[in-house]
Amino acid sequence: MLFLLNISLGSVSIPVEEVLKSFFIKIDNEAWYYIIQNYRLPKAITAILVGSGLSISGLLMQTLFRNPLAGPFVLGITSGASLGVALVIMGSSIFGGVFATIFSSSWSMVIASSLGSFLVLLTVLLASFKIRDTMALLIIGLMFGSITSAIVSVLSYFSSADQIQQFVFWGFGSLGNLTWGEVAVLASFCSVGFIITIAKIKGLNTLLLGENYAKSLGLNIKTNRILIIVATSLLAGTITAFAGPIAFIGLAVPHITRQIFNTSNHKTLIPAVFLIGSIIMLICDSIAQIPNSDYTLPINAITSLIGAPVVIWLLLRKRKMIF
Repeated sequence: MLFLLNISLGSVSIPVEEVLKSFFIKIDNEAWYYIIQNYRLPKAITAILVGSGLSISGLLMQTLFRNPLAGPFVLGITSGASLGVALVIMGSSIFGGVFATIFSSSWSMVIASSLGSFLVLLTVLLASFKIRDTMALLIIGLMFGSITSAIVSVLSYFSSADQIQQFVFWGFGSLGNLTWGEVAVLASFCSVGFIITIAKIKGLNTLLLGENYAKSLGLNIKTNRILIIVATSLLAGTITAFAGPIAFIGLAVPHITRQIFNTSNHKTLIPAVFLIGSIIMLICDSIAQIPNSDYTLPINAITSLIGAPVVIWLLLRKRKMIF
């Protein structure tokens, strides 16, 4: 229902029945058909992928580190993506036109963001082979985030106002700029992340008991840790590359789901987090596009403004955090 409502709302209001009809046949109003097929349908699918992908990756990180404040960004993956984009947009101020020439295609932001995420992922994976303590790995991820933020700050200092504005606008996040080809690539990478997550349900439940107890049950901690990191990186890194850094969803949706379903079992949590993440993202996107208006609000602002009060209300109602 929210999927259909999201497609029907916007600067041009389209009846829901016409939206549903357009999935099967070409409707009489060609303008509506063009808007649905080329703009709103890809955006709604992107909202589902972004909401579910970030929510699942947040759940994976909270389980791996056994930390309620962990999210999909703690490993520095999205910070690496931001650095890649910053080099494309603002790198010409320091390095001349080298980066602008290399990344001159329409996929430049996606390629740069993906490369930045991949380099950070590679470093974190190499560290995970040598480090036994999971909390130390969390600290390393946070330090990578600090390093990349510092480099972005240096680039910003030497950049023009237009370049800084372009980077800030990218940081707002956007669901509406993807072509069908880009949506297909995003869906492919997210699907791999979802498949790995489903395959590791038993391992995730075992990790909730603590690493020492998990080892005594025969769980290979190192292998499970690497697969969880890879799944999170595929989801969070790809989503950041295509939609920008979307805040709040990955951190809060797992908590909302635990409060609603009152369980820590990943057999229930994973499909529930998938659905609730998709629902919240569709709601936020519907609000952000301001029905019957030409204005579109930053999706990052809406996710936090709508989601944070919901989490506060749930915690006040339940009076305790389930973890």
